[in-house]
Amino acid sequence: MKLRYAMVCSSNQNRSMEAHFLLKREGFDVASYGTGQHVKLPGPSIREPNVYDFGTPYKHMFDDLRRKDLELYKRNGILPMLKRNLGVKLAPQRWQENAADGPFDVVLTFEEKVFDLVLEDIHNRNQVLLKPVLVINLEVKDNHEEAAVGGRQALLLCQELDATEIWEDTIDDIINNFEKQHRRKLLYSISFY
Repeated sequence: MKLRYAMVCSSNQNRSMEAHFLLKREGFDVASYGTGQHVKLPGPSIREPNVYDFGTPYKHMFDDLRRKDLELYKRNGILPMLKRNLGVKLAPQRWQENAADGPFDVVLTFEEKVFDLVLEDIHNRNQVLLKPVLVINLEVKDNHEEAAVGGRQALLLCQELDATEIWEDTIDDIINNFEKQHRRKLLYSISFY
C-alpha cells in the first residue's frame, strides 16, 4: 500500500527537510512543511536570527547568507543544509496553508509543539472526507547531527507503515516495536480529514 506522507517541523529547513530528502530518494510520496510564523535560521548570535517568510526560495536564502558571511554559514552547516533543500523543493511551505495539497495518510512531526499545532489545525478543518490521518511525533533536537539520525529513523518508520496492509490494525505494534528498537518514545494520534 502506498501512503502519502508529510514531514513537519517548525521552519521546514532542517528536520523535516532531512526526512523529506531521504523519503523522496527512496520513492515515497512525501511533502514537508513548517508550522512557525516565519522561517528562522541561525544568525551571527542567538539574538540575531535570519528570518524569512514561508515561500522564500531556498536559493534566495542561500545567496543571502553566502553574501552576509560565507565562512560562518559554511562552518555552522547552514549553507550545506540549504543546498540539500534546493535539491528537494523550491521553498519552505507552511503546514497551516497546505489544504490545497490534499489529505495525507501519515504526518510525522519532530517536536511536540509542532505535533500539537498540526493536530489543532486538522481538528479546526472541516472534516468532510472522514479519511483517517495518523499523526506521529518523533522528538528530534534541531541540529544537523540529530536531524540526520531522526531522518533515518523517520524513513525506517515510514517503511514499516508502508509495508502494512491496513496501518489502523497494526499501529500499536508498529509503534511499540519502533520504541523498543530505537529507544525513543513516540506520541501518536489518529485524526480525520
